[in-house]
Order: sequence, then C-alpha cells, then structure tokens
Amino acid sequence: MLTIYNTLSGEKEEFRPIEPGKIRMYVCGMTVYDFCHMGHARVMVVFDMVARYLRSRGYEVTYVRNITDIDDKIIKRAQENNESISELTERFIRAMHEDAAALAVLPPDQEPRATGYLAQIIDLINRLIANKLAYVGENKDVYFDVSKFDGYGKLSGKQIDELRSGARVEVQEAKDDPLDFVLWKAAKPGEPSWDSPWGPGRPGWHIECSAMSTHCLGEHFDIHGGGMDLQFPHHENEIAQSEGATGHKFVNVWMHNGFVRINDEKMSKSLNNFFTVREVLKQFRAEDIRFFILSSHYRSPLNYSLENLGEAHAALVRLYTALRDIEMGDATLEPSVTERFNAVMDDDFNTPKAIALLHELAGDINKQDKTSERAKSLAATLLYFGGILGLLQDSPVHYLQSQAGNADDNSGAEEIESLINDRNVARKNRDFEEADRIRVLLDEKGIQLEDTPTGTLWRRV
Repeated sequence: MLTIYNTLSGEKEEFRPIEPGKIRMYVCGMTVYDFCHMGHARVMVVFDMVARYLRSRGYEVTYVRNITDIDDKIIKRAQENNESISELTERFIRAMHEDAAALAVLPPDQEPRATGYLAQIIDLINRLIANKLAYVGENKDVYFDVSKFDGYGKLSGKQIDELRSGARVEVQEAKDDPLDFVLWKAAKPGEPSWDSPWGPGRPGWHIECSAMSTHCLGEHFDIHGGGMDLQFPHHENEIAQSEGATGHKFVNVWMHNGFVRINDEKMSKSLNNFFTVREVLKQFRAEDIRFFILSSHYRSPLNYSLENLGEAHAALVRLYTALRDIEMGDATLEPSVTERFNAVMDDDFNTPKAIALLHELAGDINKQDKTSERAKSLAATLLYFGGILGLLQDSPVHYLQSQAGNADDNSGAEEIESLINDRNVARKNRDFEEADRIRVLLDEKGIQLEDTPTGTLWRRV
C-alpha cells in the first residue's frame, strides 16, 4: 500500500489515484533568470525519483513541470543585462536542461511555459470575476478577493486574521484587503504586455500555475509538488484560484520537499548563500550530487557541505566497486529484495532506507565469488533498484576512473596505465623500492590502486 504525506491533511495517507492505474502530477518548476542552484536540483531530483518509482510500480504517470518565463525578477535581470527577455529566458532554459540531464533527471512529459498560456490565464481570471472572487482595482490590476474564498489558509494552516495583521500593502497597489493578491498586472512603461479585457498587462505569478496545471492535467488531479517555500503563499493561492474558478477540489495530494540548508539557513538566491549546480559539479560528479540529495528523506532538511558530498561519493565508490568485474548476463532478480525495496518506497518514498538496502546488496556481493550465479543475481538486483532511483547507470570502470568536474575527461589514463605497468614489472623483478615509488607517485596524483588475482585495478579518489 503506497502512502504519501499530504501537506493538506498533515499526515500520511493511503494513495488512491483518481483514475485507476493513472497518475497526473504537476510540479512547480524554475523561474528562469539565473542558473539552477542546489535547492532547484533537489526539487528536480526528488520529483524525478517519485515519477520513476510510480512508473516502476506500473502506474501510467503524466508528469508536468512548468517553466516561469515571465516574472518581475526576469524583467529586472533582462534590464540589468541589457538583453531581451526571450534571450535571457532561452539561455537559462538551456542551462536548466543541461543541469537536469547531468543529474539524470528525465524530461517531464510536458513542460509548459507561462507565456504560452495567456489565453488560459485570461479565461481563468474571467471565471473568477464572474464568480465574484476577483475585482479590478483602480490601478487596473486585477486582484483575487481572499475574504470571499472559504478555507483560505487550509494548506499552510495560517489564519486569515493573523495574516492580515502582518500584511503590508505597496504604495502603488489598490487592493480592497492587504491579503488580496494580484492576478493580472496592468502594463508599465518598458515592460512586456499582452492584451486583456482589463487592458494591456501581464499575469501574476500564482495564476500562471493554476492555468498551466489545469489545462495540462484537468481541473482535478492527483499530486501537486514543489519546494516547501512554495506552500505559502504560492500553493495556497493556487488552491484559492483554481477551486474558486471551478467550484470543486483542485488537487488530492500536496507534496513538499524540504529546504537545502547551509549554516542553518535556507539556501536561496534572496539570501545570496547559494551554490549553483554548475559550481558543485566542478568538485563532484553529477551522480554524487543525486546520491547526496536522495540520501535524505525528501521532506527533511538537506544540509549542504563538502563533507556530506564527499560521503556521497565514498558511498557510490563502494557500490560501484561491488559491481565491478561482474558479467551479469540474464541473471534474475532477488524476489525478497523486491518486496523490501517496494515496502520502504511505498512508505512515503523513503529513499534513505532504499539506499541502505543497496548497500546491503553490495555487502552481500562482496562476500561472493564474483563469477558465481549468486553474485550475478545480487548485482543485477542492485543495478535494477539503483536504476529506479536514477543511480548506478554508469559503467563501474567509467565512474571509478572519471574525474570530478568533467566525467568525460579521462585525460591522463594512458599515463596511469603506463605507470601501473611499470610498477607490475618492478614487482615481478622484485624491485619493491621502485614499485613503492610508483605507488606513491600515483597516490599523489589521486590514484588508488587495488591488486587483485586478475591484475591491478585503479580509480580516482
């Protein structure tokens, strides 16, 4: 039985799809004005893992992750860079796709962009106005009237009176209530705009996701995900807009992944304490980053540190070393492991326990003769369940010998092989002083040797 923690109810619930055998999932994606940081990487990896696991269980998953390509931050950054908005967003969309591919994040089934959904956005706002849940302010902005929507705050657990007392209104806003939020922003000089029944302007951020998700997945779908920072106000406002327009439930299960933290603070661009994926990839392999993210439960805080990333690399080295030199052929899976893996993943996608099971398999492999059928079966099982998590899909030799910062750069391999050959000759000639000298030289280059009955193996540290 699959259970998922539902932010809406505050507890784990048995998951039952709206349509048997099919799951529709929407995840809030990136606002493309800069490179993806580790917080973005966590969102991409976590929900990629969710989609992969659900598919492994036989569900037909439709996974939609949007792109916000019009936003105040995008406009500001384009002006600062003296470039067009389309040049800026296209550049960072390409970069986002490159980062996602490096992290073994599969492309979503649909990747709608906000600027492609203006007609749906305008239609949704019209429905809210017709339902007397939205109004046009004196400044020609269109606002959602929070006071008219029963249940506002049900996702975040926030009380309207408390929110109202802490709210502040910008000078240029013409809200009836400090809690009301903008659906449509009237055009300002120098900003992009589109025609609408209320005059030229552009959509507010919250309405974009309501329009894209309901258009792609229908007015009622199974799972909506995103980072914990989006729970309020973004997802709270999505519920109000969507249910206010349709009159019925918007989403069954709300999933939120925890923050990436550094020095006990949330990693974010606003705090300027973030590391981009590209920066981290200069020091670690992409699979190290993915493993690091999945080694913590998706709802828990993830503490970023070089030490923790180093531990992720060391763990992957142990797994790949166990797989090295095993020819699996058509080996069968271990049935008991299947049951155990599914049991821990069915418990709200408990990847730390799933990874512990991978290590257990590696330990069992290391106890076997690597040419035995038992070793082959265990290795095939390790590979299969690693694959469901998006791990262990490299060849062991390539992973162990690749360089952090550029996994495809195997420069120096010929020199290393030549030195190992010289060391083997020295050992054969009982010139142990020369053999030790070469080992020390390789060690200084970050090369670790392992002497086996079939020859000397090497890997980069």
